[in-house]
Amino acid sequence: VQLQASGGGLVQAGGSLRLSCAASGRTFSSYAVGWFRQGPGKERDQVAGISSIGKLYYVDSVKGRFTISRDNAKNTAYLQMNSLKPEDTAVYYCAAARYLHADPDQYDYWGQGTQVTVSS
Repeated sequence: VQLQASGGGLVQAGGSLRLSCAASGRTFSSYAVGWFRQGPGKERDQVAGISSIGKLYYVDSVKGRFTISRDNAKNTAYLQMNSLKPEDTAVYYCAAARYLHADPDQYDYWGQGTQVTVSS
């Protein structure tokens, strides 16, 4: 599976962005997808995940603001980010694994990062 993340950019606090993760390969629907972020000098942490059967995970800091979804017909996963805060500033990555994990080491495939910058 090859992944390509897109949709990042510069937005003011309170604004919204939608990230996309386009996958190649016919088995995308059988993979869990995670969105991770890494801020300057920080570790890469998961912010949201969706399993192959639609089970969802969100880190507490984004609950109620971010929504993860997937469209298997389009081989694409999305991360809708609303009410963005300056602390959401990071490089965002999508990744795929057979099962939903919070540990980035359990993900086999990674897209390139997309920068999200939230100004105050």
